[in-house]
This record gives sequence, structure tokens and C-alpha cells, in this order.
Amino acid sequence: MAASTVASQATIVALAPILAAVARDFGTGVGTVGLARAVLAFAAAAGSVPVAAYGNRLGPARLIVLGGVIGLCACAAIAAAPSLTVFLAAHIVAGGAVACLLSAGFAGASAFFHGREVGWALGFVVGAQSLAWIVGNPIIGVLTDTVSWRAAYLVPATAALVAVVGGLRAPRTCGSGDSGLAALVSIWRDVGARRWTVAELVAFGAWTAELTYAGAFYIETYGVREASVGFLLACGSAVYLAVAATSGRHLVGRRARLWAIAGALGMAAAFVPLLNVTPAVAFTLAAFCLTAFFAALRSTASSALALAQLPAQEATMMAARTASAQLGYVFGAAAGGAVIGAAGFGTLGWLLAAGMCASALLMARVPTPTSGRPGATARAPSPPRAGS
Repeated sequence: MAASTVASQATIVALAPILAAVARDFGTGVGTVGLARAVLAFAAAAGSVPVAAYGNRLGPARLIVLGGVIGLCACAAIAAAPSLTVFLAAHIVAGGAVACLLSAGFAGASAFFHGREVGWALGFVVGAQSLAWIVGNPIIGVLTDTVSWRAAYLVPATAALVAVVGGLRAPRTCGSGDSGLAALVSIWRDVGARRWTVAELVAFGAWTAELTYAGAFYIETYGVREASVGFLLACGSAVYLAVAATSGRHLVGRRARLWAIAGALGMAAAFVPLLNVTPAVAFTLAAFCLTAFFAALRSTASSALALAQLPAQEATMMAARTASAQLGYVFGAAAGGAVIGAAGFGTLGWLLAAGMCASALLMARVPTPTSGRPGATARAPSPPRAGS
């Protein structure tokens, strides 16, 4: 499962270090090449629809294998792209891989584990994504500098291959819930699933807006060099990994909703000084690490809460999570850029805090599980499918 989410993130973050090199190769601007991230995000969100519909029938193991194979094909197509058009089109394939890998990685935590072990597994699945930033990005940067940006795709390709091997060795389990159109309808009809999906979209929009412009904030505010920015951002990723991997067991069951709300409110409180108070780089780094601390708690607890909304349909709910994350990235990045251009980083900090508070309020209305295993959910006895 961890290999699955690492592979998905490696495919996503591979763009960051190579943008300038790709732009030079194709004779275009960095902004134009950056459209590949939006293409990938929209493709991943679209790919989440069939994953939500049929992933429950396939089971996490088969989804991981499928996503890994698609990821290998995507990496080969991107690395061999003869033009910008083909380069962008190949990211549609990469989006399909992300939809499978990210959804299956989280779904496997509930399918392969039980009780508090679900939380432990979720913690590692959530935290493992940071490895792509901490380990993958530096290697991609070195390969881009010493060989070419095309060779850099050996990193996500290797991660995809590892995911395939892991998927082939994982237990073959399938949920017993709905599939096809019924699975898609179940997300909308279920009040908990619907509220959770909207809350997660808002949270990811705020979090990814901050991540997108964190490096630019360091550079513009303190004049930090690009090489140092990579190290500063890696510190936050390391905190995220450590907290997620060690706290998962404590974030399941009835406490899942409470921790998801607390994490969102903690992020809201950290966003304001992060982007408004700038006495020194050390202060901003501390605020960024604090934000990553709360983000890890929120993401792990929120995922556990999601698995409780549609018992036996892990893939369906985790496909909804993938769609929320990817659309949140696109909307958050676009809105964040507009706010910074019009009013500056300080205003962005207040708006991101408001977004996390809104997510917390929405999450407070999501039903909570009745036990430590994400699967049984407390529902109001009448009516069970009340509207929001």
C-alpha cells in the first residue's frame, strides 16, 4: 500500500524539478509546461469515477497492479515525448495511474487490516507520500542536471514497478458493496460520504494552495536561494511523514472525527502566522512544520473516517478522496495565485485559515464510527439517508 502511494506521488512530483529543462527542450515557457500538472490532476479526478464504480469489485491488490502498469506506460510515454503536445497528452495516462494507485493504497488499509491496525496502516500510507518529496525529488533533480529530464522518469517508473510487485504479492480481497453506477450513486445518497467528500475537497484546496506557493514565499520574503528552499520544504515533509507514521493507531474509531476536526483547526491557526508574521526564516520554518504536523493528523484521521462511511466499499470512498485531492490541487493553486497577485501572501493566509475552518465545520457533521474498526458507522435511526 505504501509503495502504491509513493508511486502515485512520484508521478506527480516528478514535474517540479524538470519544468525548466522541459521548457528549454520544447522551446516554450515554464508556465506552459506546468499545464501538465493540471492535465494530470483533471485526468486523475476523471479516472476516479471508474475506480469508484468498479474498484470495489476489483479489490485493492488488482487496482495497485493496474495502476502500476499504467504508470509504467505513462512514464515511458512522457520520457519519449517528441513534442509538447505529446508530453501533455501523456499526462492524461499518468492521471489514470494516479487514480488507481492513490485510491487503492488507502483502500488497502481497511481491506488488509483490522481494528487499530487500520489506523497504523493508514498512517504509513499517508506518510509514505512524503518520501516522494524527501527522496524522489533530489534524485530527479540530479538526473535532470547530469543526464536529462527524460532520464529522471526512471524514478517514478521504478516506483511504479515496485508497486506492481507489491500488488502481485498482496492478498486478493474485494468489497461486498455496490459496484458500477450503484457505487457512484451511493456516494451521493449517503449523507456521511457526501459531507466528507465536500469537506475533503475544501481542505485539500487550502493545503495545496499553501504548498504550491510555499517556495515562492521563502524566496520573495527572505531572498532564500532555490537550493535552500528545497531543504526547507523537505523539513515539513519529514515532519508530515514522522507524525503520520507514528500516530495512526490513535486516530481511528470514535476519535477519528475529533482528530480530523482538530487537525483542520490546527492548520487554520498555523496558516495565519505562517504567511503574515515574518521575523526570520526560522520562525516561518517552524510555522510550516507545525502546519505539516496538523496536516498529517488531519489527513490520517480523515481517511479513517472516510472508510467508515461506506462499509465494504473502501475503493469507492478512496476514489472520492483521490478526486477531492486532485481537484483541490487545481482549484487551490489557481485561487491561491489569484489572491497573491491581487492582495499578497498575508491575505492568502487568512483565506486559507477560513477554508480549513469551513472544512472542520463540514467534518463535524460527518457520522462517526461506532468502534475502532472503520466499517461500522453511527447513523441517525430516522431517517438513515437524511439530506445535508
